[in-house]
Amino acid sequence: MKLAMIYPFLKNDLDKIEKALNETIQAENDVLREASTQLLEAGGKRIRPVFVLLAGKFGDYDLERMKDVAVSLELIHMASLVHDDVIDEAELRRGEPTIKAKWDNRIAMYTGDYIFARAIECLSNLQKPQAHRILSETIVEVCLGEIEQIKDKFNWDQNLRTYLRRIKRKTALLIAVSCQLGGIAANVSAKEEKALFQYGYYVGMSYQIIDDVLDFTATEEELGKPAGSDLLQGNITLPVIYAIAQDHNFKHKLESLFQQGQQEISQEDLTSVVNHIKSSPGINASLSLSERYLNKAYEALEQLPEQKAKQTFKSIARYIGKRKS
Repeated sequence: MKLAMIYPFLKNDLDKIEKALNETIQAENDVLREASTQLLEAGGKRIRPVFVLLAGKFGDYDLERMKDVAVSLELIHMASLVHDDVIDEAELRRGEPTIKAKWDNRIAMYTGDYIFARAIECLSNLQKPQAHRILSETIVEVCLGEIEQIKDKFNWDQNLRTYLRRIKRKTALLIAVSCQLGGIAANVSAKEEKALFQYGYYVGMSYQIIDDVLDFTATEEELGKPAGSDLLQGNITLPVIYAIAQDHNFKHKLESLFQQGQQEISQEDLTSVVNHIKSSPGINASLSLSERYLNKAYEALEQLPEQKAKQTFKSIARYIGKRKS
C-alpha cells in the first residue's frame, strides 16, 4: 500500500500545495529555476505538508494558512537535501542525478540557499511571531545536526546517545515542528499543540531509524541508491553502532577498510560489510527501538480529541513501522 492511500481526503489540498511549491521556486535565473524544478519533480512523500494539514484539522482549518506553513517546511527540507548531497558527494537522489551531479557544488549550494530563502519568505505570510521563533530555533538545531554528522564521519566510536541526538536534529525536529506549526496556524490549544509536537517528534525518530535500517536491507531499486550508501559516505547509523557493539572485530574490519576516511573500497568489500550488518542482531535491535518510539507516538495521540485526523496519524505511524522503501 502506498502512503498516499491513507489520506485520500487530503488529495485536493495536497495538489494545491504541490502547485504552490512549483510556483514558489520559480526563479528568473534559468539555472536556478531548472535546478530547483528538477529537485521538486524528483518527487518525495511530502510527509511534512501532510502532517501540517492533519494537525490543522484539530483547530480552525484554513487552507491558505496551512498552505503557507506546508510549503515553507517542505522547501526547508528540500534545501537541506541539496546541501546534504554536496556534503555526502551523492550522485543520486530518489533514483535521479543530484543537482551537484548535474551541475556542480557551487550551483547546488546556491540552489539550496535560494530554496531556503523562498521558504522563509513564504512563512512570512503567517502573522504569528511564535511560529517564526519556533522555526528559527529548529533551523539552528538542523544546522547543528549537519555539523555533527560531518564531524563524526568515519568515527567508529560513536554511541547510541550521539546517534539519537543527531537524528533528532537532522530529521525528527522538522517533522515535529510540521505538526506543531500546523496546529499553531489553526489556533489549537496549548495542550493540543504539545501533543502534536510530541507525536511528530516520536514518529520522526522512528522514521529515521527505519531509513537507516533500509539502507542495508532494501534493494537499490527500492532505495533509489546503492545499499550501504550511508556507510560508504562515512555516516555511522544505528545498525552499524549495534553491529560494532556485538562484534569488536567488526569495528577493526571497518577501520581497516575505511582507512583515514577513504571511501574508495571495492564493491566486494562493501557487499561483505552490508551482508554482515544485515545478518547481525543490529537490525532487529534497531527495529525494536523504532517500535518503542512509535508506541510513544501513539501515547501522544491520546491527548488529542477523537476525529478522522487522529486515526490518520495512527495509520501513518503504523505504515512507517512497516515500510520497505
